[in-house]
Amino acid sequence: MGQKVHPYGFRLGVTKNWRSRWFAKQDYAKLLHEDLELKESLRERLKAAGVSSIEVDRPGNKLRITIHTSRPGIIIGRKGAEIEKLKGDLAKKTKREVFIDIQEVHKPELDAQLVSESIALQLEKRVAFRRAMRKAVDSALRFGCKGIKVRVSGRLNGAEIARTEWYLQGQLPLHTLRADIDYGFSQAYTTYGVIGIKCWVYKGEILPGGQRRGLRNEPELRRPPRERRDRDRDRDRDRDRGPRPVAPAAESGVTQAAPEGRTSAPILPPMASPQTPSWKQEGKPEAPESANPPEGDKTE
Repeated sequence: MGQKVHPYGFRLGVTKNWRSRWFAKQDYAKLLHEDLELKESLRERLKAAGVSSIEVDRPGNKLRITIHTSRPGIIIGRKGAEIEKLKGDLAKKTKREVFIDIQEVHKPELDAQLVSESIALQLEKRVAFRRAMRKAVDSALRFGCKGIKVRVSGRLNGAEIARTEWYLQGQLPLHTLRADIDYGFSQAYTTYGVIGIKCWVYKGEILPGGQRRGLRNEPELRRPPRERRDRDRDRDRDRDRGPRPVAPAAESGVTQAAPEGRTSAPILPPMASPQTPSWKQEGKPEAPESANPPEGDKTE
């Protein structure tokens, strides 16, 4: 139970490509360890440059390294001095002709590896882990990703017992092969132990042909508004309760005529005085006409 597959290896050959691309009939183990040492040394050397991933190609006896970074200026240096120095060191170490390509990551908030490294850096500076996680989740959603999950494990806040906490916002279809899910892992070395940070970022679906149905800030096609039909208007009119407001009548005895097809009692206008119920009128005795003297007999 609980066995998880790596989101990157699960999609190799479907929507993801290999990060080391070469073929060897002999010395396979030697070239593999050379790749691992190269990537580890470059990550350690370019720790401040925000390196997301390193890809290695071996055309013939040459070595082509592609570095994806959010700060290309730190790697290139002033007038390309730093990258030339790096190229010379790698050529001397590997004894091959080295080419280095720098690819800029335009939105580091949507790169899972860079998000996990930024959280690790904050945890090493004693920032509250919940605050760092929420900040990463909110910034990723603000930049348009469709879903993000962040998980931290270890002695959080220096607790005696290690535990795991995670945040999930949006959708994260881990079993959908066409889903473009980026995964990153890093470690924070604190004074009370090591804390591991994992991050998953869902950017959308990769459709056949290389098209992407993706980030939320991209405009989506919408259906044109449907014209209202007569039956819709009739249904909305029947749904209204009560009569529409009517101007107040000049006399209190005027009543509003009932609409056709209804057998209910007549409805009085809003400002009309209430009528006396019929059962009260039947029981009330009529006053004799002699009780009211004519106007001419009144004395002033």
